[in-house]
Amino acid sequence: MYAQSQHARSIEMAWAAPQYSREYVNIAGRSLIAEEGSITLDERNNALEVINNWRSSHSFPLQCLKMALTKRAKKIDSKAIIAQRLKRLPSIDAKLKQHADWMKLTQMQDIGGCRAILRSVRSVEKLVTLYKEATAKSPKRGHQFHHENDYIAHPKDDGYRSYHLVYRYRTVGKKNKAYGGLKVEIQIRTSLQHAWATAVETVATFTGQALKSRGGDEYWKRFFALMGSAIAMRERKPLVPNTPTSRYELVRELRELTTTLNVETVLEAWRISVQEITMKHVTKDTVAFLLYLDPEKRKVKFNSYTLAEMPRASVEYLEWEKEIELHVVPGAQAVLVSVSSLQSLRRAYPNYYLDTSAFVEALRYAIRPLRISADPRQGRLF
Repeated sequence: MYAQSQHARSIEMAWAAPQYSREYVNIAGRSLIAEEGSITLDERNNALEVINNWRSSHSFPLQCLKMALTKRAKKIDSKAIIAQRLKRLPSIDAKLKQHADWMKLTQMQDIGGCRAILRSVRSVEKLVTLYKEATAKSPKRGHQFHHENDYIAHPKDDGYRSYHLVYRYRTVGKKNKAYGGLKVEIQIRTSLQHAWATAVETVATFTGQALKSRGGDEYWKRFFALMGSAIAMRERKPLVPNTPTSRYELVRELRELTTTLNVETVLEAWRISVQEITMKHVTKDTVAFLLYLDPEKRKVKFNSYTLAEMPRASVEYLEWEKEIELHVVPGAQAVLVSVSSLQSLRRAYPNYYLDTSAFVEALRYAIRPLRISADPRQGRLF
């Protein structure tokens, strides 16, 4: 895989490998969500080190699956956006708490995740078919298919829609045996579905609401469920459960909540206020960015890393997350992302730049004037 050179050796050194048993990792996961005061500070810090190693160990399998995703997605949509990320510590914490009755940290399927954003539902379906055909043709070659979740055919109650494929990393040689069995989640979605998802994260960041884990204000939750259906209707796919099946009723309720929550004004204000990264911060060797979102100042600060600097990126990621846990900056978030270009970074992770313009445009499209037919339940858009 690598040429025998100094550059190759630096690449090999860049990938973290699991240092702890799965049992120990699961113990660390339980410590993460333990009640305050039930463990010592040293025990918690030790747990965080174990979790960080487990998370960092997914970087190599993630990179491998992302390369395959890029190749396949670009065949179908030359303008497809591909990105990858390691799951943030607060997200790991929230998911373990949400499923505390059964989930262990080593069972979590999306510690490492990569994403393809395509321009149409048809393109999403073609890409999913490519993956299924490859698995059916050679089930024992390549990475091991684990399971899938079709949230486009079966949207979540909160309005989330996307297609998920989960694979276990598999290698035939001994060289990368340490990564065997580590899971990576592939998300395949349309640009409209992505605009919805990132708007949810942006609102959650600035309102302090756990919208992604079924918490938060009922009005905002209802608004996003309705917008999920509005986008599904536009894409001619199944609607979100418990939302109006009549276009007329859907638009009427969506308009009311848009006005009540002042959605357009709020989202536009956040988008305009944010600091932007410019191309001068990127060199040909840059492979990753560590982003830190400060909601109070409405700014993003960041560090960039070369491949050889990735071990330092992992350490600094954990340091920032520890600071976030102390609530030094209320609502702050950190994420380590790897993308092919700065433009892709802003398009793939617009919530970290408060770039909700695509969502606002979709909202305006959804609530534009209706032409009312004889039966108002069959109202059609201009």
